Amino acid sequence: MPRVSDTRIAGYEPLLSPAALHDELPLTDAEQETVERTRTEVRAVLDGTDDRLLVVTGPCSVHDPKAALDYAGRLAELRERHSDDLLIVMRVYFEKPRTVTGWKGLINDPAMDGSFDVHRGLRTARHLLLDIVGSGMPVGCEWLDPITPQYIADTVTWGAIGARTTESQVHRQLASGLSMPVGFKNGTDGDVQVAVDACRASAASHTFFGVTRAGAAAVVTTTGNADTHVILRGGRTGPNYSSSHVTKALDLISAAGLPRRIMIDASHGNSGKDHTKQLGVAESLAGQLAGGQHGIAGVMLESFLVAGNQKPGDPATLTYGQSVTDACMDIQMTSDALDTLAASVQVRRTAKELSPTVPAETNGTWVMPLRCPAQPRSTWAAMRRSTPCRAPRWAIAPSAGITQRASGAATPLTGRRSSRTRPAAPGRTRGKCQVPPP
Repeated sequence: MPRVSDTRIAGYEPLLSPAALHDELPLTDAEQETVERTRTEVRAVLDGTDDRLLVVTGPCSVHDPKAALDYAGRLAELRERHSDDLLIVMRVYFEKPRTVTGWKGLINDPAMDGSFDVHRGLRTARHLLLDIVGSGMPVGCEWLDPITPQYIADTVTWGAIGARTTESQVHRQLASGLSMPVGFKNGTDGDVQVAVDACRASAASHTFFGVTRAGAAAVVTTTGNADTHVILRGGRTGPNYSSSHVTKALDLISAAGLPRRIMIDASHGNSGKDHTKQLGVAESLAGQLAGGQHGIAGVMLESFLVAGNQKPGDPATLTYGQSVTDACMDIQMTSDALDTLAASVQVRRTAKELSPTVPAETNGTWVMPLRCPAQPRSTWAAMRRSTPCRAPRWAIAPSAGITQRASGAATPLTGRRSSRTRPAAPGRTRGKCQVPPP
């Protein structure tokens, strides 16, 4: 009798259930509190009630749990330093979508040798997540296989759907049932509308095939996820992080009836896959933030212990702390990027406090946390007491563009600046600085 089923299947292996893995590696009460609290904080940033900037940073993919935990410890210091201005979440990606073929990530092939020990991969991934969350660091993961979240999603604060899967109905349905905020990246061709459509779709209720925590096949019905957002990551047509790209994307989001908030990926198409250019992207975004752009809610960075990347191979021969997929910034460059972003958040906050009528999106002159002759010393002193600035402060003047103060010297920060300026404030004349009326 001819075979008509499984003609291309080499074999099946029973998979442990999500419940069994949870029982083996349980989430403690303290870890659960960390996940719940940080999910709430991310939602607050996305809805604008928290004026900090969400920053998701970490290696392109995790292949070495020891190095990932080492990175988490170093990132914790930066997270604490910038806690008033940045909400830092560690990027901990275990699944990698491949354009053609390649290593699919730690869960799929933890030994990186084609042995595909998925049970080991799931255990290793969950154990690492518990260690990181147990240290107080929230984590973000990309969701690729629709079954994987049942095994690890209870440890995750923020999730992402990648550029290759944003248009997938399966992944939109998945996002509609996830218990965390989720970002959808624009398509690999740069199309932002598909990400906007994905946010709308995942906000609705869906019914689809899935598995329970016990591992049984089931019909799943979701209530919809209102905590989704678009991620601009560039594409084949080039970068899309400029102020004009951001404004166009926000207009698409508004037209769809969604909250006017967006995240920018400083890597991938926005850096031309050159990890050294991520800092330049961060500086450009900082200029937009300092200019009063409140539509930018978050930034993504690819960062690890050692800069660059290497090919996957025998773990014993690999450079410790260096990515085996996309090239990443090192810790020092990451620290510089975070300093710049934190400073811009302080500027944006101070400008809003001093001049609450300033439009939410400006690209020309900006109120700076540096006193000028037209600003009363009493106003400056009060502002400094209420908003201490640990990071480098910026000085902006219509004739000078954006500069960064470092060791007493002012140097150009980005070289990118719109020619648009807003009208002089009532009662003031346009000069070297723009200040709000008293």
